[in-house]
Amino acid sequence: MATLQLLKGEAVHVLHPNQIVAFQGRPEQREDALMKLPSMYRKKRLIQSRILGPGRVLMGLPEAYSLAVVPLEAKDDLLFEFRHVLFYTEGVTFTTHLQSVKNTLITQDLVKMQFHGPGNLGLLTAGPIHHMALDAVEPLYVDVSCLVAYPRQAKLRLCVYGNTLASQHMNYHWEITGHGHVLMQPCKPDPKLDEHMKSDSLLRRIAREVLPFGGVFIK
Repeated sequence: MATLQLLKGEAVHVLHPNQIVAFQGRPEQREDALMKLPSMYRKKRLIQSRILGPGRVLMGLPEAYSLAVVPLEAKDDLLFEFRHVLFYTEGVTFTTHLQSVKNTLITQDLVKMQFHGPGNLGLLTAGPIHHMALDAVEPLYVDVSCLVAYPRQAKLRLCVYGNTLASQHMNYHWEITGHGHVLMQPCKPDPKLDEHMKSDSLLRRIAREVLPFGGVFIK
């Protein structure tokens, strides 16, 4: 569980409303709306919620997942995996950055998201998030399924490393050089733990989101 305490005038945008376990406040302080089409595709959801303070929001976390709140400044240049974003506070904006065709095929993700503050970003990760500094010369190798965010100006190359036996039995890694730091999750996510990490048919998602009690009866 994670609790968000909102003061008067503050607001948070929740991209997975089903994770809201409890809300303490007036009913009219919650407004649900359709996501924009690109967000629908990347989050595999149709609806997002905007909750206005003052109030408290209790968020449920899937088993083995952790919530990390990352403060954002206007000049931050980190690119994030959008699927990890659980919420962002009012005032945060974001832009998209296309990946190369090769990187898209390997990671199954066409775009990365750059968020701009001031504000906070709530990330859902498999285990506590970890920061690691980059070096301009000595590369850092990170499993593609564990990288959550990296600086926009960093240089990335998909690769394997080590001797022949190591390279033949490992997942693809990012070879990263540059300045700043990366954010990583220490565990490889299991898609069975949380339905937002796995594919689902568009018709089933629409039915769950739109029909009354669809999330209860349609699995």
